[in-house]
Order: sequence, then C-alpha cells, then structure tokens
Amino acid sequence: MPAKRALRNLHLTLSYDLSVRQSFAHDASGLELVPESVARPKSEADVASLLRDAPAGRVAVTPAGGQTSTTGASITDRGVLLSLRGLTDVGAVDDERLTIRVQAGVLLGDLKRRLAADGLLFAPDPTSEDDVTVGGAIACNASGARSLLYGATRPHVAGLRVALADGSVHELRRSRLEKNTVGYAAVHDPIDWFIGSEGTLGVILEAELSLLPLPPNVTGLAIPFPEENVALDFIIAARSSTTVSARCLEYFDVRALEVARTAEGAGGWAAGAGALVYLEQASAAGSDIPLDEWLTLAQRYGAVENDILVYEGASALRDARRLRHTVPSTMIERGNRYRAAGGRRVSTDWAVPYRHLKEAISQSRQFAAEAGIDQPVIYGHAGNGHPHQNFIARDAAELARMEQVVEQTLRRVVALGGTFAAEHGTGKIKRKWLPLQLTPLQLGVMKAMKHALDPAALLAPGNLF
Repeated sequence: MPAKRALRNLHLTLSYDLSVRQSFAHDASGLELVPESVARPKSEADVASLLRDAPAGRVAVTPAGGQTSTTGASITDRGVLLSLRGLTDVGAVDDERLTIRVQAGVLLGDLKRRLAADGLLFAPDPTSEDDVTVGGAIACNASGARSLLYGATRPHVAGLRVALADGSVHELRRSRLEKNTVGYAAVHDPIDWFIGSEGTLGVILEAELSLLPLPPNVTGLAIPFPEENVALDFIIAARSSTTVSARCLEYFDVRALEVARTAEGAGGWAAGAGALVYLEQASAAGSDIPLDEWLTLAQRYGAVENDILVYEGASALRDARRLRHTVPSTMIERGNRYRAAGGRRVSTDWAVPYRHLKEAISQSRQFAAEAGIDQPVIYGHAGNGHPHQNFIARDAAELARMEQVVEQTLRRVVALGGTFAAEHGTGKIKRKWLPLQLTPLQLGVMKAMKHALDPAALLAPGNLF
C-alpha cells in the first residue's frame, strides 16, 4: 500500500485497518470509495502536520466532515481521508458582533439548537443538518429550504481559519469595506475562495459565523393541490406577492407526497392531491402571520382546502421538517438496494430562475418518457427554482439511460439561465458537466487558482477536476 510507506513518518497516527477505511467509504451519493488510510485529527496542529508531510510522498488528502455529500466529494480511493469530525470546539457568542467561532467538526444541528436556547439563529439549514458538519457546509456552500429568505451559507461566514496544501495556516476575515478598487474583484475577499471549493483549495479548520435573532413567530402551512401545474403557479404567485413573504416554499410532486405520507403513516391525508407546497413565514414580535392572505392565495389556485395543515410552535415545525426529510432519506434507502447490481439513486441539483420552473420540469418529464424510464420523484426548494429529482436506477444499464436524461435536462436548464449544481456542489459525479455551464476562460481561471494554492494537486483529487 503506497500511502502507508509514504506517510510512515507522519506525526499524526493514520489508520490502515480495513474496517475503519470501509466506514469512511460512503456518502449520500451511492458511490463507494475505500481510502488507502484514514486520519482523525484532534487539533489544528495535527492537520497542519499531515499537510506538511504529505507532499514528500505525493500522497493525496481529501478533507471530510459528516460525509453527507450527494456528489462523492467526501469520499476517496486515493491517499488519506482526512476526517475533521474531531475538531469540535465551540466558542462563546460575541454579543457585540453577533458572531460565534466554531471548529469544522461541529455538527450544524447541535450548534443551531445551542444557539436557539439563547434566542439566536445560524440561518443556513441543510435538510440533513443533524449529520452535516460546519466545515462541510462551508466547503460546499450548503443551503436549504430557508435559503429563499436567508441565502446560502456564504453570506453568513464572517471569517475562516484555513490550512493550505503546504500546511500553512491562514486567518481570513470578510472585508467590511463599502468601497474598494485595489486589484481584481476576485481577490478582494479570499474567504470566498474556500467557501464552496469542496476541499480542493484548502482545509477549513474553524469558522466565525454571523448570527441573527431567532424569529419569535413562525407558522408553517402544508397546502395540497389537485395537480402539479397549479401548485407551481401558486409558488410563482407567492414569490410575486406583496402581501405574503415566505422564508421557504417547498414542493412535493405526487410521488414525493406519497413517500412522505407512507413514511408518516398518513395515507388518508390529502388522498386526492397531485402535489403539495409546504411554506413557512416568520413575523416579528407582536405581529401576526398573514394566515388569511395565504389561505386566500391558496384558494385562488384551487388548493384542496379541507386538507391544509397549519404548523405552529417549535415542536410542530420540527414535525414538518421531518416530513420533508423523509423523502430524500427514503430515496437513498431505495437506491442503496441496487448498488450490488450497479444501480443507485440519481439525484439532480439543478435550478432555474423560478419563473421557468414549470417549463424545466415539464421538459425533464418529457425526456424521461422518451427514454422509457420511470418518472422521478420531485421535491425541494421550488421557491428558488430549485427542485431535486430522484431517479432509482436498478442496474448499470438503467443508470446510463438515466444519466443521459439528466444531461438532456441540464442542457435545457443551462439554456434557461440555470445551473446544474445549486447547493450540493460538483464533487466527482457532476464534474463531467462543468463545460455545460462554464466557458474555457472560466475553467482556465479555476485551474490557475488550483495550481496557485495546491501546486501538486494533492487536495481532494477528483473533486471538480
């Protein structure tokens, strides 16, 4: 095993045990890549030591957090899998700046619950936040349902502590300048080089996160509709409204709705519905949620009024979140059944300007029908024009046909001004589609940045490049 020989003199103890390596060989992508070794540092110094020593043997290092990636970004079969789960320090809240410093291995869900007890909110909300680490969320610029109101992770990161490929550690802070004409705009905030870089430019060790006051009042509504097109029209109308303002607009097609109903044992609820929209609106203390306005808008678009559910209070909102999460978790389980036959879940992450969402979904359904494959389960962040499509490939041949349909869809999505990766990054699975969206000039600049920060190309090989 070449990695074992090359890293024999490292200060950090590595594990070559097969069972340990196999425990780090999977993420949510459906791929399996067994690393040559696993490093589990407990300190910043451990990480820096590994990175300083690895180039001598040209040993690749792939950083990983909670390994919830849907793109294979947090697994590798080359060199060292660097698990950062052991970096779990959490600092005190800076009440003046309204920030908190946390290490990369802190679980996002744990942090959010701790902050909520003090009336504070870290706004980004990946669906799998109980398994996602802070470092992983930053490395792929994660977002979630509430990104409709709050945006993705990037604007909520005020500072980073990053180890580069040579083991040097750098403290980066977001500029507070309102004006700046020094140099190219791309170098004004180096912090942004690493947010969304998927481990290819450096290892995130610690972050300073910007916080918000926890909204005192939040109401959720689950609104069934008779069919897909009217539900999507309702979402467009909600985005355009001046009387209501959602912090999330989540969509479930008829297949996703059936998954959620089955998982929750609620088979009789909204039995005739062909789609569902789940939304939340927050309000300030002393202000009421415009519930009547929401119900009036839903009625205008033919909602199944007798089956509308209202979620009020923290416990009820957690139930609603769990209902949403049953869909991807169920689809992952279904896909895993076919791994031995060369199949898996195929999950898309594309987004279009929200007014083009109906067109993009309709076109994608047509491509699937023409290819003779099952229609996907569609759910997700329709308020941002960002649904997730989940196909289940039962063998390698079906997987190939599904990927052809996905590529056809992505070409159409990009033509509509969209993106093939809205929140889960590119990783290994989607890197083949970079030329669909980025020009040779853009790709050249990316490669130049990679060479400047990681000249031996040892960080996260296979991600992006």
